[in-house]
Order: sequence, then structure tokens, then C-alpha cells
Amino acid sequence: MLTNAAVKAARPRLRAYKMFDERGLHLHVAPSGRATWRLKYRLAGAEQLLTIGSFPEISLNVARGHLEVAREQIARGIKPTSPAAVAAALMTFEQVARSWHARRQSGWTETHAADVLASLERDVFAPIGAFPCDEISASDVRELLEVVEARGRIETARRLRQRIEAIFAFAISHDQATANPAKPVAAALAAAPRRRRQPALLTIADARALLDACDRAPGRPIVRLASRFLALTAVRLDALRGARWSEIEDLDGLAPLWRVPAARMKLARAKKEDAANDHLVPLAPAAVEILRAARAIAGGGELIFPGARGDLPFAEGAIGDLYDRAGYARRHVPHGWRATFSTVMNETMPGERDVIDRALGHTLKRDDGREAKVEAAYNRSDQLERRRVVLERWAADLTIA
Repeated sequence: MLTNAAVKAARPRLRAYKMFDERGLHLHVAPSGRATWRLKYRLAGAEQLLTIGSFPEISLNVARGHLEVAREQIARGIKPTSPAAVAAALMTFEQVARSWHARRQSGWTETHAADVLASLERDVFAPIGAFPCDEISASDVRELLEVVEARGRIETARRLRQRIEAIFAFAISHDQATANPAKPVAAALAAAPRRRRQPALLTIADARALLDACDRAPGRPIVRLASRFLALTAVRLDALRGARWSEIEDLDGLAPLWRVPAARMKLARAKKEDAANDHLVPLAPAAVEILRAARAIAGGGELIFPGARGDLPFAEGAIGDLYDRAGYARRHVPHGWRATFSTVMNETMPGERDVIDRALGHTLKRDDGREAKVEAAYNRSDQLERRRVVLERWAADLTIA
């Protein structure tokens, strides 16, 4: 058997030679002086040679450890793999994450898929993306999430941890990881904030003042236009961010309409697959003018309100940040427009409660407030003309000089 001293004393000769240890393990010394650990073995009656790695990068004791692993595999009829080959086959966390994302995105809306990837690119890939999964510890995951929490994004940090945990589970199933360090980190994160009503302005005068303040606040013009369009249509932010020109009908006609596909609406999965559940938004003249202005700025891309890259929606927090810069932090958020619209229009047109609810994409309700499931299943009337009247009145009040 070899000793550490004998291995260290090995010198090159005119011809390559071998220094044998045990059970086929030997050090191959080339004339160039390169010393390589190799294992000679037989599998299915045929002689095989496995290269373990170079000395001194791999010591005698480490080489013997690899020998034990290889011999166990050989005993089970498995051809052993060199440590170098195993290392070469390992993907980085970023590579695994992108593979996970590619596999999952078919079940997501395009906007959600873009948000998931953007969150990983923004907060995760820089600190841990370049490492193989098994080199990433729970402390590494905790530290990157603490950076997100320090920005005040408590809920974002919680969602990121869930995504990282899902990526590690994917990695384990593809032999790219042996443990999931994101699981125990859940206990170390800040507590989820209490769910409260979204801040919203509840008078038409305050709503007009906010839009005027946004016009004076710094920011990308396309985001200001998106904010106004959100206010005029009272849709959910995700629907707005994913809006495409292909969804706009009769823009230059008498009845312009935005047909939001059911797949991008907040609906049960079964309803998302039925085009009968598309959300129809009649466009007031003020909303049409916003679209024309957006086209002049954004050009001919698919998205109506693109982000800086052009092929992705504007950032999820862009409109909220605009409101903060305009002096409305904690007074109004993008989702708050739905409450503003509902409150103002139910006071202005109290007889149109059902139409206002349909304009918001809400399920039909009975007088006692419960969902009218039977009526919702059979009443396919879109009440478009009444809905158009409500939205045009809302737009006129909101944009009055």
C-alpha cells in the first residue's frame, strides 16, 4: 500500500509508470510529471479504467474514499463515474432555476411567469445563482431574503422563499441536489403583515388630485399612462400589465372595447379555460386617448404598456412607486382604484349596482350578498351598453378640468 510520503516523493521518468495502492487503485505518473489517480477494475468480465483525479488536488485518503464508493457501485453492477465527471454534470442554481421556470410557466399567465423570473433575476441569482445547489446553505438563503426584507418587502421575501424551495425540490428530483436549504428558513423570516384593506381614495375630487399629482411627479411616461388607464378601467393590476394590442377591439370605431382573456383574470382554473368568461371593458373616449398616446410612445410591440426591456410588462411596483413620489404613500395603491370606482359610482348611480359589479369583473350576487351560482351559470348577458354608460360617466367625472 502507498503512503503519503511515497506519493509526495514520486518523480517523473522517461516513461509513464504506476504506483499501486490496493484493489486496483494506483497513481499514474506521466513523463510530464502529471500524477493521476486511476482505478483498474472489471465489470461484466471486461477490464475498465476509471480516472479519479489528479494529485495533489486529490490526496491519497480522498482517493481511497472515492475507491470505496466506486467499488460499491461496481458490486451492484453499476459503472462508476469519476468525481470530475459528476462535478461537470452539476448545474448551477441559476441553470436549475431557469429549467424549473421553463417547465412551470405553461401553467402560469405570461405576466406571472415574467414576474417570477424577474424576482429571481433581481434578488436571487446574484448572491447564489453561480453555485451548484449542494453548495448553497440555509444561511445563504436566509441572508439574501433578509436583504429583501430590509427593503420593506416582507411579503416578497416570503414568496421568494417559496420559489427557492420549489426550485430545490425540482433540483432534488433531477439529481442536482440532495437537500432543500430553503425549508428551514421559513421559521427565520419576519412575520407576514396583517392583511388590511388596500389604501384607497374615496372621493372623485381626491382621485382627480392624485392623477394631477402623478402628471407632475418624475417617472416614465408609459407608467403615468398606465396609471391613468388603470384608473379609467378599474381592472386589476395584473390584467393591465399583461394588456396586449390584440385584445383591443374597434379602437377607432363607435364602440371601442378591451377584451381581457379569461386566462388572465382572477378566476378558478376551470373558468380561465373558457373564453365565455373573458372580461369585457367598454372604453370611454378618455381611455381611447390613453391608448393612442401609449402607441405613440411604445411603438409596435405586443404589450400596450411595456417595461424598459420592451418585451416584458412594466415592473409590478412601478405605479405604486409613482403614487409614493406623487405624495400619496399609504393613501392610495394601484388596486385601490377598484374601491374608488365602486364607492364613487355606487353613490353617483345607485341603481346600477349590478352593472358596477360586472364592470369590476365580480361574480353576480344575490340580495343577501351570496354568490348567485345558478344565475351566474346561465345569465351570459354582458350588459355592455349599461356598462359603457357607467364607465363613460366615471371617466367624465374623473378627467373633468
